[in-house]
Amino acid sequence: MTRAAGLERFAAFLANEGAEYAGSRNFDLGPQARSTTSALSPYLRRRLITEDEVVAAAVAAFGYEDAEKFVSEVFWRTYFKGHLETHPAAWTGYLALAAEGHERLATEPGLRRTYTAATEGRSGIDCFDAWALELVETGWLHNHARMWFASIWIFTLRLPWALGADFFMRQLVDGDPASNTLSWRWVAGLHTRGKHYVARAENIRRYTDGRFDPVGLDEYPDALDEPMPPREVLLPPADAVPDGEVALLLHLDDLYPESLPLGTARVACVGGFVAHADGASELVKAADEAAMADALVRAEAYFGCPASLIEKDWFGGLPIVTASAPVGPSAMVLPQGCLRLRRAWDEQAWPLATGGYSRLRKAIPRLI
Repeated sequence: MTRAAGLERFAAFLANEGAEYAGSRNFDLGPQARSTTSALSPYLRRRLITEDEVVAAAVAAFGYEDAEKFVSEVFWRTYFKGHLETHPAAWTGYLALAAEGHERLATEPGLRRTYTAATEGRSGIDCFDAWALELVETGWLHNHARMWFASIWIFTLRLPWALGADFFMRQLVDGDPASNTLSWRWVAGLHTRGKHYVARAENIRRYTDGRFDPVGLDEYPDALDEPMPPREVLLPPADAVPDGEVALLLHLDDLYPESLPLGTARVACVGGFVAHADGASELVKAADEAAMADALVRAEAYFGCPASLIEKDWFGGLPIVTASAPVGPSAMVLPQGCLRLRRAWDEQAWPLATGGYSRLRKAIPRLI
């Protein structure tokens, strides 16, 4: 999991799948087939590569009109981050519901049996079981399969949505707190209240090229509801970068330190820390640790100073600066007193992500 690998994957996408992306991206042809998507999300999630560089390269390669669908999908990731940043109760609410769900598993045998069968690929629904096994074995699922999986989990198996979101966060090598939490809420009908996503057998047959023929799906469920949706809060301002020497702190949400807006500050030392999602699989942990190791090597070469995982007093009394960590595991454990920088991409886009996606979507041509 390195920046070089992300750039290599992106170059392959531009040369191959990119030209067909708009028409083929919804097809899940199976783990052995050539990808119909960019498969860049593990790198974008950790910002080994950045949204602005992939959008700029796609537009340069195909023109805006032909790249529009890909560009829009990149901006969906930005939208989710900005929305969760301004609705942090969606994250804390999810954590509370997931903890409550695990407590119920310990005391409700029926729920535990259904949950265990679902996560072990023994639900009896052919596509769902194949996806559950693929997720655990590879740490990956096609985006369309994630939507179908979540819908079946919630509306056919009647399992708590937060336990499903937790299962994904533990297993996905691209598990992103914002995209994962809000996508599960969207499927359930909570993100856009009353508008849920329903997995239908015919849709699954069509977009898996007939690989699956699921039976027993609830295709006419009601959306979920909640007593009090997460309230909007003001986006806190970013901190200014001080002049002089600083200590740079890296985390899993931004591992391209060479491009951070550091102004006239001089980086004298670099430290990094890894905050895994709770219960993260060995695949996820390995990806996180490899990505951090890569970023530290690059930072040491770029800034010409020591770079390593942090230890006590690693910063030598210097001001600590760090890239702004969006709501999630890294933000929850950032040390007090860090100066948090915000990239121009987020500074411009996040204020447009407080409601639905359409406001941000309409601004995309101006933003890029």
